[in-house]
Amino acid sequence: MTWQAESLPHMRRMEKTVNLIKRFFRLDELGSNVATEARAGLATFMTMAYIIFVQPVILSKAGMDAGSVMVATCVASAIATLTMGLLANYPVALAPGMGTNAFFAFIVCGTMGVDWQVALGAVFISGLLLLVLSLIGIREQILNSIPPSLKNAIAVGIGLLIAMVGFQYAGIIVDHPTVLVRIGDLTHPAVLVSLAGLAVTLVLVALNIRGAVLIGIIGTTAMGLVAGVIPMPATDGSWISSIVRSPPSMAPTFLQLDVVAALREGLFFIIFVFFMLDLFDTIGTLVGVSQQAGLMKDGKLPRAKAALTSDAIGTMLGAALGTSTVTSYVESSAGVSEGGRSGLANVVTAALFLLALFFAPLVALVGREVVVETGGGRLFLHPAIAPVLIIMGSTMMRNIRWIDWDDATEWLPAFLCLIVMPFTLSITEGIAFGFISYVLLKLATGRFRDVHPLMYVFSAAFVFRYVIMAEYLAGGK
Repeated sequence: MTWQAESLPHMRRMEKTVNLIKRFFRLDELGSNVATEARAGLATFMTMAYIIFVQPVILSKAGMDAGSVMVATCVASAIATLTMGLLANYPVALAPGMGTNAFFAFIVCGTMGVDWQVALGAVFISGLLLLVLSLIGIREQILNSIPPSLKNAIAVGIGLLIAMVGFQYAGIIVDHPTVLVRIGDLTHPAVLVSLAGLAVTLVLVALNIRGAVLIGIIGTTAMGLVAGVIPMPATDGSWISSIVRSPPSMAPTFLQLDVVAALREGLFFIIFVFFMLDLFDTIGTLVGVSQQAGLMKDGKLPRAKAALTSDAIGTMLGAALGTSTVTSYVESSAGVSEGGRSGLANVVTAALFLLALFFAPLVALVGREVVVETGGGRLFLHPAIAPVLIIMGSTMMRNIRWIDWDDATEWLPAFLCLIVMPFTLSITEGIAFGFISYVLLKLATGRFRDVHPLMYVFSAAFVFRYVIMAEYLAGGK
């Protein structure tokens, strides 16, 4: 009785805290709960944790310190993800974008010979431009100017893109010099682990098992370890060192960006490309994930300004810490698949990014890259993540039914949008093809009044981008 009397005030404080959390994140209104959001945040983190290890490898090619980049990636991702969760209350996590990081390291710093400090300055300027557009509502207007057919096509295209990456990570499809892709070696142990993980996760999803995606990730990782496909992290003989490790110093990249030089050297093309990639990658991801989660209201995204502002802040912060453009991640679909509907999921994901600084060896198990030597070259597989990406992609296909298939000026641009994304592995390229073809067909059929003015502006900007890009690729200026 004494123990119960003493524990009662503690239980009441806990209940009060939970109720405050539920009210702040509007969990009852969104049909969610604390446990579901926590599970969703964990699922999202586990599907995007690979960026913690991939980002340092890519940016080290530009001459940046790998350890510092790893810390900058975790901290920037945590703060940006937390900002999105608290300001916009959306389960959309952020981290340095794949594709943009390659453009940063291999094109800007590699081919063009720009110092990485100056390149970070260009990233910061692009983030500042995005922040200004977000605060004055221009980015929100862009989002709202996209016609419904293209919005649904973006969601489907992202789903196909995610699935395409999943099939590649699994080794189920591989490249071919003539027909681009073909079936992989389904007898290879790494591929078999991915297939087994896919089968298990499919069954769990079909049976409506809570935590199906998360269980699938953990189960596939375990199968990979047992089969010897996923190697255990290297240790110095102590089991503790295989789990916990002190994070490196961030000093080599912290506040090393050179904004003045980026402006002085007239890197307007680079700033423009960073700007466009982040602008439309974010818009595409927000549209796709929010459509999947049922967060769109009458074709519009509530609190879009807060979400877009969070993204811009993330890019500026990332550049200051020492990493490339921070953007919204399509892997957030994993959390949505687990039932995540609020920013509370982001709080969990952000906390895990910070914990990853100390538990990097353990986190590395999930995103472990497996190098497979084949007759056609090397394959870089991620057996534990691949099954979940395939399933995540499939869940986003449902939006295809909302495309207007009776109007060629609607479904043709929608088709180009959704098909270009997986074939180019780029959300931005898919949106570009969709925008340009939409405007072209509306003009050709005399229905120019159906097009929002901003669609004309950004379609022209995409055309300009391709023209300028072609000149650079041809060696022009």
